[in-house]
Amino acid sequence: MRIEFTLDCAHLDRMTRFWRDAAGFAVVGVIEGRYVSLQGHDVALTLQQVEEPKTVKNRMHLDLLVDDVESEVTRLEALGASRLTPTAHEEFGQTWFVLADPEGNEFCVAADPSATAPPNS
Repeated sequence: MRIEFTLDCAHLDRMTRFWRDAAGFAVVGVIEGRYVSLQGHDVALTLQQVEEPKTVKNRMHLDLLVDDVESEVTRLEALGASRLTPTAHEEFGQTWFVLADPEGNEFCVAADPSATAPPNS
């Protein structure tokens, strides 16, 4: 089984550029004006163009796990993301920010726990 995540969006080209650059995905398929398939890091994300704008909080969101949270948040803001939490959340030994993509879809940028985990012996 393979799982693909699908994100509704109003502006397909803008959202393709954002998520391609934000997550380091490659565009692997396009149905003009309807869908764009992105892949990378063993994840598939399809952007689906819809007419209605986002109006409420996402029921599901992506977490981008990174080595340097602060610099990644700065990079994502330069790509068009908005910071929804002014300071980092710190809980359960984890640090993260909540951001929104250019259409307001929430996602988190968090410290990658595997980056600081001791190697298995």
